[in-house]
Amino acid sequence: MTKHPQRSPNVSPTGPHVENLKYLYGNKLAALDGDIGHISDFYFDDHVWVVRYAVANTGTWLSGRLVLLSPHAFGKLAPYEETLHINLHKSQIQDCPAIDLHKPVSRQYEVEYYRYYGWPAYWAGDAMWGVGGFPVLVPPLRDEIETQRVYYHRDDEHLRSTREVTGYPIEAIDGRIGHVSGFLVDDRSWAIREVVVEAGHWYSGKEIRIPVSKIERISYRETKVVVNLSKADIQKTVDHGLAQTHEQSVQPHP
Repeated sequence: MTKHPQRSPNVSPTGPHVENLKYLYGNKLAALDGDIGHISDFYFDDHVWVVRYAVANTGTWLSGRLVLLSPHAFGKLAPYEETLHINLHKSQIQDCPAIDLHKPVSRQYEVEYYRYYGWPAYWAGDAMWGVGGFPVLVPPLRDEIETQRVYYHRDDEHLRSTREVTGYPIEAIDGRIGHVSGFLVDDRSWAIREVVVEAGHWYSGKEIRIPVSKIERISYRETKVVVNLSKADIQKTVDHGLAQTHEQSVQPHP
């Protein structure tokens, strides 16, 4: 398991429980009846800016098989123990639909996956998680079944790997300002609140936090993230909370 230095929780104006996803890579995954491997990646929706799945490397338990785990199954996140608890039994995970990580996650696969677990589909409804703002376990709606039929054969092109996007340069209105180094996520809704940018020499080597509302788009063809801010905007807004430096947002662990 990848070891990270101890740190205090990242406290943000958007909520009291915010974690940088880069610190969760390698964290242990603990099912209700035993360990099941570790986190190797996350898939996020780049339209809604929310984590849809953790990618679990099951190691020797399932002969290195990779499986997806939805936040619907997430329990307590224990950052100092480097553990994410999963509210599933090992047998449930073992028998879940297999995923081919060499292909995009298709809506057909997601329908099969959500039906297997009996969870409400996040694409059925207008909220972040379909019927609400959090991945809660509620009975499926009648309209959801119809929505599943409509989208059954559509690939969701907006599910992307956080590891893939990490390292993408940030393109401001007037030039590049650094690269993506992390994602700050609310550990209740699993919404991504801010992107952490390593600014390099342009801004004294500091890390800057940019809210996702300021991100215009991610270009996967050009491998870059475009923000609707200028360099001057970023410098001016650091003190006003629209963008913040790493030093302002993270306190060292005692």
